[in-house]
Amino acid sequence: MNNRREFLSWSTHGLTMAAVLNLLQGKQTVRAAGTPPEAADPPPHLPAKCKRVIHLYMCGGLSHLDSFDYKPLLKKYHGKPLPSDEKPETFFGKVGLLRKNDWEFKQRGESGLWVSDLFPHLAEVADELTVINSMIADSANHTPATFQANTGFRLNGFPVLGSWLSYGLGCETDDLPAYIVLPDPRGFPAGGTINWTNGFLPARHQGVAFRTKGQPIEDLFPEWGDRKVDSDAKSEEDLRQFVAEINRRHMATRPESDLSARIRSYELAARMQLSIPRVTELSGETAKTQSDYGLDQAETADFGRSCLLARRLLEQGVRFVQLFSGGSFG
Repeated sequence: MNNRREFLSWSTHGLTMAAVLNLLQGKQTVRAAGTPPEAADPPPHLPAKCKRVIHLYMCGGLSHLDSFDYKPLLKKYHGKPLPSDEKPETFFGKVGLLRKNDWEFKQRGESGLWVSDLFPHLAEVADELTVINSMIADSANHTPATFQANTGFRLNGFPVLGSWLSYGLGCETDDLPAYIVLPDPRGFPAGGTINWTNGFLPARHQGVAFRTKGQPIEDLFPEWGDRKVDSDAKSEEDLRQFVAEINRRHMATRPESDLSARIRSYELAARMQLSIPRVTELSGETAKTQSDYGLDQAETADFGRSCLLARRLLEQGVRFVQLFSGGSFG
């Protein structure tokens, strides 16, 4: 190619250029400004605006009609059937009578955002909120609708949002996963652990579930018989090196992405033995902070602890923390 104009003209030929860009990205020749160096996979070619995320997933949460989605005509049709022959997909195909909102709405802030009286404090920061009212689901059943909310698809097997963020941005710390999930202590959401799957992305981008009560991760501190293994003990370090050598020999003849991810997870687990207690110990927080997060009230203590823990995890370099509240507890 003789000049820049010819190159740009050639780039309009669609898939050919897309393939070349993908190869260049793999060699880190094309890298957008702002892309973090810790992104282990081929980096995006557009600047990364998102740095870190806390995602609150409220399973079976309050109605949108009582929060941010004002529907004034519902007052007119309250207690009446649908004024049309429309048959929305619902459980057992039965559509009940229409119901108006239970809380009054007002326009808040300079933006005029509609917020119900259910959120008097949140309404005070209306101009700092971005509310999306155009999202819909293709199913009224909990499990496929939950899949769709997390992946964009009703069927499982697709990466969730946290996995995509881990894939695109990597992690800012070597001591914690990029994507951490804090389930409801009462049980998992509909569909279970598939809600934090990596799908077809490399296995290292799967969400890592932490308990918010007791030991955050099962078997993080292993025990041999009646003797608990000291994470600093030379015997354990020797064992890790021995296992690592066996794994390397295995991979030399049988390359497996799952095995590679498993090896990395074991290495990460060893580092987490030191980092997890430091991050999850909340007793060092001030009494005011604990009260602000509702840790002093039985009704809010569980979820408040998850929220405070999420903040601490992001401060330590975790990219995506997902909190679940509610779910299937039967």
